[in-house]
Order: sequence, then C-alpha cells, then structure tokens
Amino acid sequence: MKATGVVRRIDDLGRIVIPKEIRKVLRIKEGDPLEVFTDREGQVILKKYSPIGELSEFAAGYAETLSKTTGHIACITDKDTIIAVSGGSKKEFLEQDVSPELEQLMEDKEIYTSKENSDVAMPITKNDNNERKYNAQVVYPIISNGDTIGTVILMSKEANQKMDDVEKKVAQSAATFLGTQMEI
Repeated sequence: MKATGVVRRIDDLGRIVIPKEIRKVLRIKEGDPLEVFTDREGQVILKKYSPIGELSEFAAGYAETLSKTTGHIACITDKDTIIAVSGGSKKEFLEQDVSPELEQLMEDKEIYTSKENSDVAMPITKNDNNERKYNAQVVYPIISNGDTIGTVILMSKEANQKMDDVEKKVAQSAATFLGTQMEI
C-alpha cells in the first residue's frame, strides 16, 4: 500500500472526504460506487467498484463468442478499463484504460459506428494516440438501471470492412444482455 501523507478526520456522521487529488488520479467521480474492505491489521481499504467487472469471466466468454460469430475483434469494457477481448491482441487491449473519447461516449450514452473506411477510428485505449488502427468500428453502451456501466465494441482492421446493421444489432444485443445481467 502506498502512503499519501494525507490525514482526514471522520465527521459526526461517520464520513470521510477522499482528497481531490486522489479522486482525480483514480478517476472517482461523485456517485461512483466504492467497495469497502478490512484486513486483520485494522486497515480499511476502498476500491472503485466495477459492476461489470463482477462478470469478467462471463464477459471473456461472451467476447469470444462475439468474435467467432462476427469475425471481428470484440472488446467489453467497464467504465475505466477493457475487461475482455477476443480476436485481437490481449496485450494491446486487456486491462488497458479506456480513452477519454470512449469515456465521453459512455457519459453521453451514445452509440458509435464508423461510417466509411476513410473515417478516423475512435481511440479505444489511452495508448491509441489517435492512430488509425481500425477501418470499421461499432461501440454500443452497456446500460444497467439507467446508468452506463461499460461498452461492447466490435472492430476490424480489414481494409474494405464496414460495420453494417448486422454488427450493430449483434453489439446492441450483447450490450442489452450484459446490462440486464447486472440488474438481476
């Protein structure tokens, strides 16, 4: 565990303020859920909660099925990282932080489809640096109880590939299914 040098007191309602600098580094926003753990030494540990992260094994299987069915790279994300990938380099995607553009898409609950091969693809990870790696993409938000909790992404590096209504419907079905699993 890393010491921050910040000391905070608990108020009369049992609350403690997490310093702004720590919230910024960990990308914790107002309303974000946190898990609380304790250990034998009496330490209290707060961890950002990822509801879809609870389904990471299931999401990995689902990504594999999506990839085999469509022939595209399939990724499933939570709000912060890519939690499952199939059909592409796991090293390139798995557990990588999502790009600010993808975060904004989730915030706005928007569906994204690259329209033509000449479009610049949306960066998926922070490491993409707006390089044009994908000729076709569809990104569909996973919504549970009215909140975006992640995305389903289908991508292709093929030169003349376009995402049509079939890929959009597959991504929509996957996102809807994963969203309903979180509501159960």
